[in-house]
Amino acid sequence: MTTSLFDLYKIGIGPSSSHTMGPMRAAHRFASSLGDLFSSTERIQVDIYGSLALTGIGHGTDRAVLLGLTGEEASTIDPATIETKLGEIRSNNTIALLGTKRVAFRESGDVVFHRDLMFPPGAAIQHPNGVKFSAFDATNHLLSEQVYFSIGGGFVIADGETAPSLPGSASSIPFPFTSAAELLATAATHGITIAELMLANESEHRSAEEVRSGILNIWHVMRACVERGMSTEGILPGGLNVRRRAKQLAERLTTKGLRSRGGDPLAPLDWVTVYAMAVNEENAAGGRVVTAPTNGAAGVVPAVALYYQNFINGADEDGLLRYFLTSAAIGILYKENASISGAEVGCQGEVGVACSMAAGALVAALGGSNEEIEHAAEIGMEHNLGMTCDPIGGLVQIPCIERNAMGAVKAVHACRMAMNETDGHKISLDQIIRTMYLTGLDMQSRYKETSLAGLALNVIEC
Repeated sequence: MTTSLFDLYKIGIGPSSSHTMGPMRAAHRFASSLGDLFSSTERIQVDIYGSLALTGIGHGTDRAVLLGLTGEEASTIDPATIETKLGEIRSNNTIALLGTKRVAFRESGDVVFHRDLMFPPGAAIQHPNGVKFSAFDATNHLLSEQVYFSIGGGFVIADGETAPSLPGSASSIPFPFTSAAELLATAATHGITIAELMLANESEHRSAEEVRSGILNIWHVMRACVERGMSTEGILPGGLNVRRRAKQLAERLTTKGLRSRGGDPLAPLDWVTVYAMAVNEENAAGGRVVTAPTNGAAGVVPAVALYYQNFINGADEDGLLRYFLTSAAIGILYKENASISGAEVGCQGEVGVACSMAAGALVAALGGSNEEIEHAAEIGMEHNLGMTCDPIGGLVQIPCIERNAMGAVKAVHACRMAMNETDGHKISLDQIIRTMYLTGLDMQSRYKETSLAGLALNVIEC
């Protein structure tokens, strides 16, 4: 286990963790790596491949690399300033590397989308989200070149690296685990819950109070995202003319008197739908979101957490902390044993994983057993197996926004099924994670975030 809760839940901007946040991080990392060559650099070229090239415009990859080269970070940039910053680069045909050294930069020639090449030529890693950065001096001599891969959830690796550079390691935490079976066994041996195990692991790198406050800050950002989404109207950018619906849906539910626990017994699920759609409408608009575990699936976890907070009698802060700690343990299993990249395994690796995380986490928040957590997480993925990633126009809008709502509702049902079962279950979480990964590898590449098949091909853009 090398992934932290705070690696999995990253504050950033929409519309995509793999196609926006990842390339922004890669660009910043390349500019920072120039070292002694920085002063000699007079031009930067960016070559984009595979899924990043095929859906990069819709996902804002071009915008992201420009911002990253100027030193911007997805976690700190103010979304309201992005258009001004991009306008300056494009109007002046220059870019200020790390905000200090201004070099020539003509976007039409210096950002190249290789839509006919799935991988950068000669790269050791074969992942469909590849981007190459090249730095040249005043004589157009190549000074430095590096290929990076955005592997999902905002994680980035350089070509030849085996894993992202993360602070934790299995040897530096008290309860390492590499599988769900090991997670359950370790927790049982020590008589602790999965949430307690995760808290102990996270507390190796920061104090328990810092872990707690960090989680609550993530929750604050998530709630703010939901509130913005539920109070904003208009048409989402990108050309599909998709109308924001969360605000209108919330107003209808409120008018019908269904905000409270009374009234229609299924009203809470309507609110789960609204919460999830609010987040992903904000994401589609390029707003502030939290990867959970990705941007494309960012609505599921907060929607189910709000279901717990707003509709469960006795819900409290401790329950929310159990929720996030447990969801992270489940997400780590997918991240380290399979994939959370839609470009690698389809949307089962994004909304499917988020559904699995939220299902198990809700069990934990409700005080369920570790075994019930594992069962709910398994159910959450079992019924998302094979789900493709086929966004229309390369935009994180159709089917992504509604798909988050469906994933959140499925998570609630998976939790209830697991907690009402008394005789165990046949399929383990480890088996379902392995199945998801192999299914993703078998899936044709045109169904994996390329917009070359499925809804993206059969629905006319308008």
